[in-house]
Amino acid sequence: MKKLNGRVAVVTGAGSGIGRALAMVLAERGCDLALSDIDSQALGATADRVEQTGRKVSLHTLDVSDRVAMEALPAAVLEEHGRLDIMINNAGVAVSDLASTISLEDFEWIVGINFWGVVYGTRFVLPHMLQQGEGHLVNISSVFGLIGVPSQSAYCATKFAVRGFTESVRAEMGGTGVGVTSVHPGGVATNIARNARFVRGYVVDEELDQTEAVARFDELARTTPEAAAEQIVAGIERNRPRVVIGADARFLDRLQRLMPVRYQAVLRRLLK
Repeated sequence: MKKLNGRVAVVTGAGSGIGRALAMVLAERGCDLALSDIDSQALGATADRVEQTGRKVSLHTLDVSDRVAMEALPAAVLEEHGRLDIMINNAGVAVSDLASTISLEDFEWIVGINFWGVVYGTRFVLPHMLQQGEGHLVNISSVFGLIGVPSQSAYCATKFAVRGFTESVRAEMGGTGVGVTSVHPGGVATNIARNARFVRGYVVDEELDQTEAVARFDELARTTPEAAAEQIVAGIERNRPRVVIGADARFLDRLQRLMPVRYQAVLRRLLK
């Protein structure tokens, strides 16, 4: 899918952050957009920006963890736009707590959005792409889908799951005309830390409250949503199987591959 002009792209979690930036970059490439988010007001703000580019945009207010709503999404997009070329499963949330204390309700909540939302957004879209004979699926994992981090066990579990699921789907789609990309951003300057369900946070031996954790995140999040979106869209154009975003993510990816057991001890020393 080297040329995006005239394509129809679906983006979940389009109300802010990387999702909003993706909508703008795709519109600038000539795509029409079907945008979804649970926050209708934020979604409308994104649509206002997209409409200024002259591209057609439809809005779909939904919770990606809602199986019924996600199953109905492809038909709604096809009715509005006539085709569905690109699916970007971007919606995501965070929980900060220890594996020994996290509530099962919080664990179920994050799995519903971060993992089942991706599964639904893949399962219900792929048949249409296969029938069409082409398409591109993008699932947003994380650098925390490559490494394990204290107080992020639930988040890491979902992002590792997205990574494994996406790599398997990619293998299944070989020769079908459907491209599949797994995306692993490092620190991107979004509101995910501010909006996280926060119980406990740790950096090395130091326990943090949410204000401190957000400040640390802001300090480390050097990549803008716009820069991340440009790299993701370039990955679609070039049919890249994996996109790792940010110098921090690329470093941690290499570290984990070089030292799959010892990387946590090395990272601990570096953080100190």
